[in-house]
Amino acid sequence: DVQLVESGGGSVQVGGSLRLSCVAPGHSISRYYMGWFRQGPGKEREGVAFIDTGGATNYAYSAAGRFTISRDNANNALYLQMNSLKPEDTAMYYCAADEYNHGLAWRQYQHWGQGTQVTVS
Repeated sequence: DVQLVESGGGSVQVGGSLRLSCVAPGHSISRYYMGWFRQGPGKEREGVAFIDTGGATNYAYSAAGRFTISRDNANNALYLQMNSLKPEDTAMYYCAADEYNHGLAWRQYQHWGQGTQVTVS
C-alpha cells in the first residue's frame, strides 16, 4: 500500500499563495497517476488537479490559471502551487494516487493521504 503524507496547508489571506506537498516515504510514485482533491465545509469532495505518469496535467475549472500541479519522481513527491487564493478555496486538501488513469474522478482513487487544511480569509 502507498502511504501518502500531505503538508503545507495553513491560513492565508485572500490573494495569497500556498504550496502543498505530498510525499510517499520509501515508495516510488513514478508509475502512479496522481491528483489533488479537496472537500470544503458541507461540500462533496471534488477534483482540483491531476497529473499523469508522463507529467501531463488537467485542472478543474475553478483551479485553472491559479493552481499548478507538479511531481518530482526522484523524491517521491507531488506538489500543488496555489496562487490568487479565494475564500471558496477553503477546504481540506488531499492527494491521491492510483495505478490507473482516473483523471479528476476522485471516487476511483485507491490511495489517499490524511489531508492538509487550507483556510482563506
